[in-house]
Amino acid sequence: MTYKNTREFAQQLDSEDQLKHYREEFLFPQVNGKQVIYFTGNSLGLQPKRAKKYVDEVMNDWANLAVEGHFYAEKPWWDYQERFAKPLSKIVGALPAEVTVMNTLTVNLHLMMVSFYRPTAKRYKIICESKAFPSDQYMIQSQVHFHGLDPKEAIVEIERRPGEHNIRLEDVLAKINAIGDELALVLIGGVNYYTGQVFDMKTITKAGHDAGAYVGWDLAHAAGNIKLELHDWDVDFAAWCSYKYMNSGPGNASGLFVHEKHHHNPDLPRFAGWWGHNKERRFKMEPKFDPVHGAEGWQISNLPILSLAPYLASVDMFDEIGMDKLIEKRDKITAYLEFILHEIDKEVASTFEIITPENKEERASQLSVFLHGEGRSLFDYLMKNGVITDWREPNVIRLAPVPLYCSFEDMYEFGQILKKGITG
Repeated sequence: MTYKNTREFAQQLDSEDQLKHYREEFLFPQVNGKQVIYFTGNSLGLQPKRAKKYVDEVMNDWANLAVEGHFYAEKPWWDYQERFAKPLSKIVGALPAEVTVMNTLTVNLHLMMVSFYRPTAKRYKIICESKAFPSDQYMIQSQVHFHGLDPKEAIVEIERRPGEHNIRLEDVLAKINAIGDELALVLIGGVNYYTGQVFDMKTITKAGHDAGAYVGWDLAHAAGNIKLELHDWDVDFAAWCSYKYMNSGPGNASGLFVHEKHHHNPDLPRFAGWWGHNKERRFKMEPKFDPVHGAEGWQISNLPILSLAPYLASVDMFDEIGMDKLIEKRDKITAYLEFILHEIDKEVASTFEIITPENKEERASQLSVFLHGEGRSLFDYLMKNGVITDWREPNVIRLAPVPLYCSFEDMYEFGQILKKGITG
């Protein structure tokens, strides 16, 4: 398609958009009396209007039923999390029994490390990407310390080549092969939070398994954003937050995947709690832990229903649409944003460097833009003029044109505001 940097062309694209009516499903902040252009769904998604209905339903059941809400609410709290299994399995490419919701992201990754990081004298090393999100770095370091190991010896980071912004697949595979039978675990962010690079999870997972290691993925920036096939890729485990592309609300519950091949392994250790115990016998208060078969067997505590309610509202919306339609619009609106950036770059004779890969197979709903010659003042100008974006040092802005609620006209309008912010 030949794009045009005009409002009329952007409006034409919006008129052809099959998902355009979902924009009305969300609540937008306002700046200067106008609805913002929202580019930070990769940090916190907008609130779906239907979320309040789901939360109010729980509040009303609590008021009217109290403890009996566990069994007699419209959506009984006793099995509330089971409503996520089927729609979430479609979003991440899993069997329903392989997914559940519980805790928060880093907590779930810690719990997965209990099961899948079992270092020995020979096999103890972990591969992760250089400059992973700090929470992952801290989590991995603390797990290594917990096992009495030296992070400098046990943690192997895949580095970017000098002068490059993204990690090459061949470098990941070469490092896996080089470590060989010393490798215990590969744990990488499926989408890099800083550059927006999407990793080839299928190929990396196979390489890790060929080396005899477990392979897990942090899908914080991937779930609800990219096409995932966790079961078919034979991924051992994965976890994701729900508040970015999945719009569940700040700091909300995490999703969890454990491949079915691990569900019946009695030798696989885990930290246990009563909500992971055999559901039919849970209230018998038996002394010996008998885990639920499936990802729910890794649950520990009963679930925070008020937190799960807005997540379920969003998951139901995803189920209505389907990932294929979301990805189709995602690719189109991201390409249009890329075009707008290049056009404005030419008009203002500036130097924008998009550090997100050009190949659409290696990117999703994010463009990270290195603003050479520009500083924090440009970011501040955008924010004051109704463009909510994200600043990362030294001078990168991250733009996430989320297909559920961003419009093509947003992309055009952003370009005009950006141009004014540079030219004054």
